[in-house]
Amino acid sequence: MFDGGSLGDAERLIDEWRGTIEERATRARVLESRLARLTETARSPDGLVTVTVGVPGDLTALDLAEGIRQRPAAVTAREILTTLRAARGALITAVTAVTAETMGPDTATGRAVVESFTDRLTPGGDGCV
Repeated sequence: MFDGGSLGDAERLIDEWRGTIEERATRARVLESRLARLTETARSPDGLVTVTVGVPGDLTALDLAEGIRQRPAAVTAREILTTLRAARGALITAVTAVTAETMGPDTATGRAVVESFTDRLTPGGDGCV
């Protein structure tokens, strides 16, 4: 039935599988909790624009310094978008680090999580700037 193994061998194998599944489920819950709390902030090179994003890359804070009033609106808009991209890039880096710490750097689950965030948060991904 099990390559000539006994019923006891089969029971041990099932127990090992169960333990592995429970461990993965626990790590997945921990990862979900850690990712839900992630935010990243980026500042424009001149310091006039500060952007904070949360998971899933949504803008959660936008701070404009008073000096921004001296610029044309089009320049300000471009600077906001550039800084938003930088914050999202930093978020991808943070997601990658947290996922590697929690799931392991070379696991299929870890790679899938990072790939999903990267696809959503980089230009050309769904709904991203």
